[in-house]
Amino acid sequence: MPPISRVEYSESNGVSLDPVPMYHHQQMKKNTGASKESRRQFLAKTGTTAFGLTILPRYVLGGRGFAPPSRKLNVAMIGTGGQGLQNLRNLLQEDDVQITAIADVAESQDYSRYYHKVPGGRGPGLERIREQYKNNPATKDYPDARVYVDFRKMLDTEKDIDAVVVSTPDHTHAIAAMAVLQRKKHLYNEKPLARTIWEVRKMTEAAREAGVVTQMGHQGHGGDGIRLTYEWIRGGAIGPVREVHAWSDGANPNGCKAATGNYPVPSGFDWDLWIGPVKHRSFHPAYTPCGWRQYWHFGTGRIADMGCHNMDPAFFALGLGYPEWVQARSAWGDRSMRPFAATVQYAFPARGDMPPVKMTWYEGLMPPRPDELEPGRDLTGDGNGILFVGDKGKIMCAGWAGVPRIIPESKMQEYRRPPKTLPRVGGIYRDWINAIKDGKKASSDFSYSGPLTEVILMGVIAMRTEEKLYWDGPNMKASNFPDAEQYVIPQYENGWKI
Repeated sequence: MPPISRVEYSESNGVSLDPVPMYHHQQMKKNTGASKESRRQFLAKTGTTAFGLTILPRYVLGGRGFAPPSRKLNVAMIGTGGQGLQNLRNLLQEDDVQITAIADVAESQDYSRYYHKVPGGRGPGLERIREQYKNNPATKDYPDARVYVDFRKMLDTEKDIDAVVVSTPDHTHAIAAMAVLQRKKHLYNEKPLARTIWEVRKMTEAAREAGVVTQMGHQGHGGDGIRLTYEWIRGGAIGPVREVHAWSDGANPNGCKAATGNYPVPSGFDWDLWIGPVKHRSFHPAYTPCGWRQYWHFGTGRIADMGCHNMDPAFFALGLGYPEWVQARSAWGDRSMRPFAATVQYAFPARGDMPPVKMTWYEGLMPPRPDELEPGRDLTGDGNGILFVGDKGKIMCAGWAGVPRIIPESKMQEYRRPPKTLPRVGGIYRDWINAIKDGKKASSDFSYSGPLTEVILMGVIAMRTEEKLYWDGPNMKASNFPDAEQYVIPQYENGWKI
């Protein structure tokens, strides 16, 4: 099936959109002025910069669980493959963090075909810790991190843990995160927070009750780019914003096919624990180490994977809450998996003195090319980005909540930047660490990232139902389509509960 060439919204309060196949924009690239960096470069840069400010820290006031700046934080990892290994590598660079324990269902997994390139799992995770600590005179006497298969045993055994990082597949985020929060440990949880809206809400409530520091792992939220976007838009750089377009590559023109056939479980891999709370099925190499994201029973597709990065600037800068309605158009293969390509449109109400906003997500597609963009200039931002359309101009940002630019470039050169109004936090990891030590909220605390994730997951439900959903956010339901509840509340199996 070819990429979608046109999507019509015929409702009286909708708009007509012409999403353009991703390859069309890629053919126009000349990289003449666009800010572009690879995912690996971006993650490395945003994850390792150090900055901190202490004002009336919680530990001085006697707050429970908050460490003084002089003490190292004992951090445990749940999941050390792929993004989990990336998180581990970044935290190992922080002098006031000690990785004391790790848990992963796999002894080792091959990521050579993916952007991670290096092996992941318990064994590679421990090797990475040893390499970092034994080669540093300041840490060479650290004891080995303890290694576990089951995160529950780790949490029950390791009494000195201060904080935990959860980097598992989406379908096990909630069971791991809730186990951490119930033990009142600080939590860094990969994006999206969970696979379903109900799980996200439970995690948000549990975090508030636990009184610990939480952070969602969408790295751009800890960078300067998203803060510049906020300051420029709030400063009136392009006037009131009424329209937003966000996109990500990842179209699958060859189709997504169901996993069939019988395969043995690899040695050293606890398949039952990997399956966790979802309906049990046999092992298949299509699921691991990274393919699980394509399957609805394990993952949340491209929209929740990259939407947590690329739609984040709109939520942050425009103060968005729950939408009035959401609607999707998709090109489908196997319906148990994410679509080949899709668009999702959200309609947000006015907020204070800000007007209503229509935001469209493009998955494997691109928005119409802005007239203001110079010929040959790259809009894709390495296949990811966001475009704000204001009454007085347009701002485009690189992917992963990257650096904004007013277009055309002549307008950017004329623009007088406003003074900084938001503190710079030095990266998503440093922000989390400092928040734990200072007794403050991290910048993507679950009170922010929970509602953000819920709204993004509404897009998943719109895809799967193919209905225009009028959304009752506080009650987690579509007021006009009760059948959507099956995608809101998961059915836990195999004895799991939260």
